[in-house]
Amino acid sequence: MNDTYYQPQTSRTSDAAAESIPSPDGHSNLINTDYTIGQDNITSGFWGLKVDLHSQVFAWSSLVILAFVTITLALPDVMGPFFGGIRSYLTSNLSWAFMLSTNVFVVLAIVLIFSPLGRVRLGGTKATPDFSYPGWFAMLFAAGMGVGLMFYCVSEPLTYFNDLRSGTTGPLGQQLSTDEDAKALGMAATIFHWGMHPWATYAIIALALALFSFNKGLPLTMRSVFYPILGERVWGWPGHVVDVLAVFATLFGLATSLGLGASQASAGLNALFGVPNTSTTMVLLVLGITAVTLVSVIAGVEKGVRRVSQVNMMLAIVLMLFVLVMGPTLLIVTGAADNLMNYLQELPVLANPFGREDDAFIHGWTAFYWAWWISWSPFVGMFIARVSRGRTVREFLIAVLLVPTLVSVIWMSTFGETALWQLSQGYEGANNAALELQLFAMLKELPLASITSLVGIVLVMVFFITSSDSGSLVIDSITSGGKVSSPRTQRIFWVMVEAAIAIALLLGGGLTALQAAVLITGVPFMLVVLTSGYSVVQGLRSEPRV
Repeated sequence: MNDTYYQPQTSRTSDAAAESIPSPDGHSNLINTDYTIGQDNITSGFWGLKVDLHSQVFAWSSLVILAFVTITLALPDVMGPFFGGIRSYLTSNLSWAFMLSTNVFVVLAIVLIFSPLGRVRLGGTKATPDFSYPGWFAMLFAAGMGVGLMFYCVSEPLTYFNDLRSGTTGPLGQQLSTDEDAKALGMAATIFHWGMHPWATYAIIALALALFSFNKGLPLTMRSVFYPILGERVWGWPGHVVDVLAVFATLFGLATSLGLGASQASAGLNALFGVPNTSTTMVLLVLGITAVTLVSVIAGVEKGVRRVSQVNMMLAIVLMLFVLVMGPTLLIVTGAADNLMNYLQELPVLANPFGREDDAFIHGWTAFYWAWWISWSPFVGMFIARVSRGRTVREFLIAVLLVPTLVSVIWMSTFGETALWQLSQGYEGANNAALELQLFAMLKELPLASITSLVGIVLVMVFFITSSDSGSLVIDSITSGGKVSSPRTQRIFWVMVEAAIAIALLLGGGLTALQAAVLITGVPFMLVVLTSGYSVVQGLRSEPRV
């Protein structure tokens, strides 16, 4: 084994020169390559702005995205039905593939936890963690949870409950005779979409990125994960395609979150202040959220991302604790434990992709969720990889799978149990409200409704600002050839592109278009994640263990 570290060379032609990847401590099995970070980059300035861009990845990513935005905005009447058709086709024909893939990710993660490969340490045999357990756990959760927590924490439990009581469109195609049974299965299905399956997807990508960067000495970019398969060809067109797919997946995943957040914030403003809940309001919200995100980007990682993340976590905890205390506290506490057990009990059935009779549930919910999580995996995986150096594979996988899953159980139980309790007491507000309004309708039945609803609106926006800030950093890293740092104007460009995609999708089909976009990008990137699983096993087999 090598005690030395292959340090990828970097181009220093811009003020924001690339930072080197931390050297492994102790033994690691390095990959020797002649590739230098930034060797294919364009570093000349445009209109006085300095750039440091990978010539092929940036060009193809930006051109295809800008063409998509232009066509969608120019032909909304055509693109709306197109998005509806493509969403229906993909969910009807590929739901099984999304479900089977995420099952593979979960099984692979569990096998690695209990196998000798779990004793490999990320960053070398003597590497030490950069963060304490509490700090690391907080960042793991903050990395992958976003607007969806706010959008679906009330609507999902209520929808499943009603479907299970009234017909066969609910989880598992069942019609349950008691409210208690419907609540139990509905909450289990909710947690299923926010539990181990999505986090296993993140874990595999994050583990692959960390392994091939911190242990193998390759650039922190998606193409590096394919080195065991492609060899030196990974620096050519095959690698360009992988990185472009990662950019597409991240951009459309973030744009979907921004669109959902804008629609929910618009509904909240309408309920609180009578602001018209129209496409114009949503577009203005997208522009406003983007403006704040740009301020965070310009402030930099330390002043921008860190402070916004702290505000995000603080507001989320305050809102959850408020609902816990002011809602049915005992029911929430006992319900969380019951929901966890029900989730584990129903997990094999809910995860089974074959022979199901609940097509409406699978096509309308599970397939979209799995595609959404997969589309988020490049940027969330890269963030998790960056903060997990020094952890063993076993320690890493246990934390990434279990900690966020438990937090999801607590969050969904707090809001879901409260909404279901209100319904059982005859309060129909949340149950009768539109999807994007259900959270605010639930809060309306609790004290200080105006204040908590305003906090909810702010939290929706802050959740996206945090995700967009981190996501633009990752996209910029990929499109600059794996450089950790590059001119800030490039991140500003990608934040604006996210906004343009979100606006185009909102005007070109609304929620259906947002979901279709995630499905379209999720299909090819599903194959990328599956291949990453193979590469992880191959890479770990050659690593020394502690």
